[in-house]
Amino acid sequence: MNTLESALEASLVKKLQDLKYEHRPDIRDRVTLEQNFRAKFEALNRVKLTDAEFIRLLDEIVTPDVFAASRILRERSSFTRDDGTPLNYTLVNIKDWCKNSFEVVNQLRINTDNSHHRYDVILLINGVPVVQIELKTLGISPRRAMEQIVEYKNDPGNGYTKTILCFLQLFIVSNRDRTFYFANNNARHFAFNAEERFLPAYEFADVNNKKIVHLDSFAEIFLVKCTLGQTISRYMVLVASEQRLLMMRPYQVYAVKAIIDSIAQDCGNGYIWHTTGSGKTLTSFKASTLLKDNPDIEKCLFVVDRKDLD
Repeated sequence: MNTLESALEASLVKKLQDLKYEHRPDIRDRVTLEQNFRAKFEALNRVKLTDAEFIRLLDEIVTPDVFAASRILRERSSFTRDDGTPLNYTLVNIKDWCKNSFEVVNQLRINTDNSHHRYDVILLINGVPVVQIELKTLGISPRRAMEQIVEYKNDPGNGYTKTILCFLQLFIVSNRDRTFYFANNNARHFAFNAEERFLPAYEFADVNNKKIVHLDSFAEIFLVKCTLGQTISRYMVLVASEQRLLMMRPYQVYAVKAIIDSIAQDCGNGYIWHTTGSGKTLTSFKASTLLKDNPDIEKCLFVVDRKDLD
């Protein structure tokens, strides 16, 4: 990694520390990554695992299937201990993602039988790797970082399929001046198309749809700990019929928040207007799913005008 890229990485780590992430320079490889995950898991679930139990737990949760891993991350699961008793557990605090621990790791090297990759910056929530940030030198297109991630994922035995990196939800690529983000997915939803365009990658924007592409500005808003937790837990959508993760676009997130805020403030009737192809169905679906989880709301109806929905 050249000087400019290393300086960019150091600056980002410092920015994340300012945002109250704990920098973990001691986590450099698979062993230390898993040791940290084990400590966080045991503290969250108030349990002490034996070495054999922890190995079995990893065997059960590590999967090459991105969609399956994403469900495990968001749900309560069960594990049988050595003495036959069940352990109901979560990997993170799924009731309040803001109350998890948030850590930043840089220059993590994951060695598997066939792969020796190094990752620029990884964000951990409760010890679980959820965001990978790949950086490029000023003047080099972030597209090169996208290509690198695809190449890494296509390598046999890569860390994304053989380790707890399987839980990565988001990728962020930047050369400081331009920053993009996109959801992790299985191979058929994670590639360049015939026109050599990566699908789908987003630039962040504010509520007035002004793009926020400089890495520092992006981090100050998008990577705030609670905001990141909400992005993953509330504003990513798992499409079971396609076994696919979807990122909501910024304007969709703002629309959902406006709907929920309007109802919370009892502002009466209203509507959210979007143009054709803007994702109105997804916006209304996500608003409905969040509203139905509100114990103060007795009933929430989601009405559609089409027949092609599962």
